[in-house]
Amino acid sequence: MDQIDRKALARAYKETPRPAGVFCVRNTVANKLLIGVSKDLPGMLNRQRFQLEMNAHANKALQSDWNELGPGSFVFEELDRLDMPEDSGYDPSADLQILEQMWRERLSADGRVVYG
Repeated sequence: MDQIDRKALARAYKETPRPAGVFCVRNTVANKLLIGVSKDLPGMLNRQRFQLEMNAHANKALQSDWNELGPGSFVFEELDRLDMPEDSGYDPSADLQILEQMWRERLSADGRVVYG
């Protein structure tokens, strides 16, 4: 691949809108969940995994469970995607907060424990 192709691929990647929405890291053994939102779901899920693998996750209870149970006991999932309007000035922060709250209520009602 020559220099021009690489530049075109890099530019196309940067211009591609990233999916925003709600994600979770699910402990399949204890049925506990970490729920969050992001304007870049694939990037955030990669970040969550990386922090856990590096023993540097901010949620100490989740990190402790990861260290004890191992990576095979966890699933990284997209729960919901936010439909992004074409308006380039749209800030999805408020809508993401509402989606996160809805998912927290739904999953808590099912008796699942959410990491604090």
